[in-house]
Amino acid sequence: MSRLFSAASSRRGLLVASLVLLVIAAGTAYALMRPASMANLASGSSKGPAAAATSGGTDDTSGVGIMLGLAKTAVDEKRLIAPAGANAYEFYLSALQLDPNNAAAQDGLHQLFEPAADDVERSINNNELDEAQRELSLLREFDGTNYKLALLGGKLDAQRQIQIRSDEARAAMIQSASSASTQAQ
Repeated sequence: MSRLFSAASSRRGLLVASLVLLVIAAGTAYALMRPASMANLASGSSKGPAAAATSGGTDDTSGVGIMLGLAKTAVDEKRLIAPAGANAYEFYLSALQLDPNNAAAQDGLHQLFEPAADDVERSINNNELDEAQRELSLLREFDGTNYKLALLGGKLDAQRQIQIRSDEARAAMIQSASSASTQAQ
């Protein structure tokens, strides 16, 4: 049985590593295929976190430049915090891992914080609790002391408790129906 779990986890790890490499390769290809739009960014023709992508003084061919370019694209496509592995927040955090003092990445994260927190709340309200947990953890990587994240964490915990109670009630109903049908026979 443990062999089965270790094989599954190693396959899962291989899949995750492959996806990460695919995202990096796609980002590199994207950055190389769109030099005109990158030049527009460098000239400062757009605003917000997208414009901040190249204002940090990084070369577009560097890892940081690629991550900032991917983040800009994700912002343009409204992928602020989802899907996992291909969203603006993760790209900005990756840029900060490569260059912890990168002003463009920090500015982008600050500007996206409120809309991303709203997305987390929407996930909680839609009962997508695992996705909400992932998104909340991602926001906490950037600002773990923010009061809004504490409130969202409490709301997520409360929603999980409601879900547990609902599941328990449903299980009790099924069990009582099953025992009633057994007694009727």
